[in-house]
Amino acid sequence: MLQDKDRIFTNLYGFESPDLESAKKRGDWDSTKDLIAKGPDWIVDEIKASELRGRGGAGFPSGLKWSFMPKERPEGQPAYLVVNADESEPGTCKDRDIMRHDPHKLIEGCLLAGHAMRATAAYIYIRGEFYNEAVALQRAIDEAYDVGLIGKNACGSGFDFDVYLHRGAGAYICGEETALLESLEGKKGQPRLKPPFPAMAGLYGCPSTVTNVETVAVAPTILRRGGAWFAGLGRPKNTGTKLFCISGHVNEPCNVEEEMGIPLRELIDKHAGGVRGGWDNLLAVIPGGSSVPCMPKPTCDEILMDFDSLREVKSGLGTAAVIVMDQSTDIVRAIWRLSKFYKHESCGQCTPCREGTGWMMRVLGRMIEGNASIEEIDMLQEVTTQVEGHTICALGDAAAWPIQGLIRHFRPELERRIHAYRGSSAMAAE
Repeated sequence: MLQDKDRIFTNLYGFESPDLESAKKRGDWDSTKDLIAKGPDWIVDEIKASELRGRGGAGFPSGLKWSFMPKERPEGQPAYLVVNADESEPGTCKDRDIMRHDPHKLIEGCLLAGHAMRATAAYIYIRGEFYNEAVALQRAIDEAYDVGLIGKNACGSGFDFDVYLHRGAGAYICGEETALLESLEGKKGQPRLKPPFPAMAGLYGCPSTVTNVETVAVAPTILRRGGAWFAGLGRPKNTGTKLFCISGHVNEPCNVEEEMGIPLRELIDKHAGGVRGGWDNLLAVIPGGSSVPCMPKPTCDEILMDFDSLREVKSGLGTAAVIVMDQSTDIVRAIWRLSKFYKHESCGQCTPCREGTGWMMRVLGRMIEGNASIEEIDMLQEVTTQVEGHTICALGDAAAWPIQGLIRHFRPELERRIHAYRGSSAMAAE
């Protein structure tokens, strides 16, 4: 269990003020000028040493991603850090608490990460529905400008760096990095074909790195305490602390910062008051937001909450949004509801996703009542594999994986419903 001395987000619950003076008392903006003076390469090396992996879902090594930005550019060409605050994954609400209660961690992180990438400005793209968070974040940005922490000669370091807040319009697809860039440029939010990757041609055709709020917000603490400190938490290649969002059928839904690799059962029992009706009443858990496959109770008994452990059981850590479902859950209807979400949020650019998400939703909708044939279960599985991996972005995968998890772990329930429906239909006919 994470010790208080290792906690990064010390105002996650908003017990203290989010203003600059209070943030400084919590350790933010401490010796930031000295960290900048150590240079971009030192910052990248420390992030690499920490083994920090992206907290937005993909889990790509952050130091490596930051190093992709070109060290030399044509004279006058800007480069950008783009922070993805379009938190739209169902079950996920970690970034909004950072922006609401600890915004200066994010702004300081933008400055340090931006310097590491030799960027000239940061754009924070925030989800349109996050009105209060946008107000809190803009207030913090204004505070930082007023005292010279960002802007011209940021922190007195000789480094000029601007931070802009941009409100989106609430489209899930804009959480995909290239669709976010398109939206930021004022275009329709649709993913771009790669290559070129954003590090070579991103926002306005300039080198850009798109990264998650939590990833940027932990950077200042890592740099102050050292990459080795962060790497000493968790497990190898799954290091540090992580914000977990626990919702669903638990007694005390919550956001909590914990050490990577904590057992799922310990996470739920210690922080969320346990499963409603006791652990034996557990049916399934979606461990990383709605886009990863669910896990049945036997898997949940022993699983560790980190990238590699969850990948081994054919699920994923994703955004670490833990959605708990007890025995009262209609699991087929629950996964159908997620299918409906992905069908609605598909941008329609790729045929497999545009057509496949609707097709999967309709077949699964019939399976709620059992109005299907046994053969259609395999057909549904086959269609998910035709959607998965065949689209420009990962929304096709996100739509396919929950259904694959349902079929993998709850196929007997699907078959039971089909047999029951056939039996009742036959009795009605007689």
